[in-house]
Amino acid sequence: MTDHTQHRDAFRASASRLVAARCPHALGALLGGSAARGRATASSDLDVAVLLPDREHSGREVVRHEGRVAELFLNTVADLPEFFAWDRARRRGTVLFLYDRGLPLADPHGHVARARELARRVLASGPAPLGKEEREYGRYALTCYVDDLADLADLADPGDAIGTDPAARHEQLSVADHVLREAAHLLTAHHQAWTGIGKWLPRRLIDADPVLGGALLDGHRTVAERADPAPLVAAAEQVLGLLGGPLREGYTHRWEP
Repeated sequence: MTDHTQHRDAFRASASRLVAARCPHALGALLGGSAARGRATASSDLDVAVLLPDREHSGREVVRHEGRVAELFLNTVADLPEFFAWDRARRRGTVLFLYDRGLPLADPHGHVARARELARRVLASGPAPLGKEEREYGRYALTCYVDDLADLADLADPGDAIGTDPAARHEQLSVADHVLREAAHLLTAHHQAWTGIGKWLPRRLIDADPVLGGALLDGHRTVAERADPAPLVAAAEQVLGLLGGPLREGYTHRWEP
C-alpha cells in the first residue's frame, strides 16, 4: 500500500468517525477536498458532505475533530435538489463538485449514489449563464478597475518592485486583485464554465481558458513582482473585448424597491 493510499484511508476513517459522532442519524456521507484527492497536508481540513433525514435541518458547521478543522455540509434529502440549484446559480458548484468527486463514507440505502448522479447531471448542464444586468455590471466594474490600474502604472521605478510611493503601491496591489477576480468571473461565464474563489479561482480559470486565463494570472503576478500592471491591463482588455468591450458612459442601473 502506498503512502498516498494510506493517508487517504486515514482521512477517510477519521471522517467516518466524525460523522458517526456528530450525525448518528445520517443517511450517508462523503469525504471531499484535498483529503479525498490524496493531496492533504498536515494543516488541511476535512470537507464532509452529510445527507440527513428530512426531519433534521440543512446547514453548515465547522468543528475540530481529532486535532483537525472539519467542515460539515449538511443537507436533508428533500433540500438537496434546491441546494444544488442554488450552487449552480452562483456558478461555483462547490458542493456539486464535492458530491461528484468525493469519496463515499457510507451509503446504506443508496441516497449518496442518487445524490451523486443528480450532482453530475447538474454539473453537466454547466453553470447558470450571466443575466444581462449582471453581465453589464461586470463589464462596467472591470472597466473601472482597469482604468484605475492603468492610472497607477507609473507609481514605481521599473527597477524597484516596492515602488516609490508605498501607499500608492498598496492601492495598485488592491486594484490588481479586483481586476483579476472580475475578469475571471466574466471569462469563465463567457465560456459557460465554473468559477471559484481563493485557491479555486486560478484552477477554474485555467480550466476555462488556459491561454487568456493564464495571461490574467501571469499579469497579476507581474504586478506583484515588478509593479508593472501593463500585462494584466492588456489581458483584462481582451476579456472585455469578448463581452462587448469596455463600458463607461451609457451604463445605467435603476434600484427597484
